[in-house]
Amino acid sequence: MQITIITPLYNEELVVAEFYRRISAVTKRLSGYTFEFLFVNDGSTDQTLTLLNEIRKKDRRVKIIDLSRNFGHQAAILAGIQTAGGNAAVIIDGDLQDPPELIPDLLQKWEDGNDVVYAKRVHRKGESVFKKITAYLYYRLINFLSETPIPSDVGDFRLIDRKLLEILAEMSEVNLFLRGLIPWMGFRQVAVEYDRDARYAGKTKYSFFKMINLALDGITSFSIKPLRFSLRLGLVSILIGLCLIVYAIVGKIINPDILIRGWPSLLITVIFFGGIQLFTIGLLGEYVSKIYRETKQRPLYIVKDTYGFGGSKTKRKSRGQEYKKQRSTLNGIQ
Repeated sequence: MQITIITPLYNEELVVAEFYRRISAVTKRLSGYTFEFLFVNDGSTDQTLTLLNEIRKKDRRVKIIDLSRNFGHQAAILAGIQTAGGNAAVIIDGDLQDPPELIPDLLQKWEDGNDVVYAKRVHRKGESVFKKITAYLYYRLINFLSETPIPSDVGDFRLIDRKLLEILAEMSEVNLFLRGLIPWMGFRQVAVEYDRDARYAGKTKYSFFKMINLALDGITSFSIKPLRFSLRLGLVSILIGLCLIVYAIVGKIINPDILIRGWPSLLITVIFFGGIQLFTIGLLGEYVSKIYRETKQRPLYIVKDTYGFGGSKTKRKSRGQEYKKQRSTLNGIQ
């Protein structure tokens, strides 16, 4: 059986050689499998692509998708998924925080009949207390809001069976959140626990603001509870406003001077309800912006070149696109 190992890379020149050494060492110990190393260069501006091509010249299993610019981590993973040719695919980042040595455990769980085997972090080394706390709170928050249970403390490091790869190849969501999309698909899914290591070298490419954007994509893609919450908040605000009107009228009748002395409370009330309005408008804007981006139907990524697919620098459609075309033809015949 063939296994595709999908690795998105963005400016990882300090890690590429060590990552390949470890992933190659792991696969050599696994009998009964053939491997395809599929690297997705997500618009790197350093020597990442050059180093990958040097490795490819020595190892025919290495294939490279070079994107025209940096489209983001999730889009790069999807590019690999839509091109993977294996019976299953392992998604793993190239920074070596996720140990390649865990792949045999993922394969064993897959052989036991599971369709998705995801790696669950027990301990996170080399990360700040702030990062650990916010990650903990985020996964609990998204599970509280989402209609689809999303495994806590799980990233993109996982094994996916072929049938799920073909379904994912049909997905065209602009705001991808694969950590939620894969659990939403169902099938038989199981976890393998591990300790996450610190980065081997270099700096994380997920800045604070990128993490915020990913969090917003996750919440707004799999839950409408924030919209319902804003509606309820608006109703409560109306109720409080009516109570204040009654209070003002009664106060005017009983003691006319009370309204003059109440300017601070009036100012606080205006600011409070103004904040609620801005919050709900911003929340609506997030959902509307997602609809806007979806209606434009732009491709999630653009492939500049591919290497190792039967010739250097050959332009080709992803296997996911080919699969979609075949499905459309069959539907037309039916």
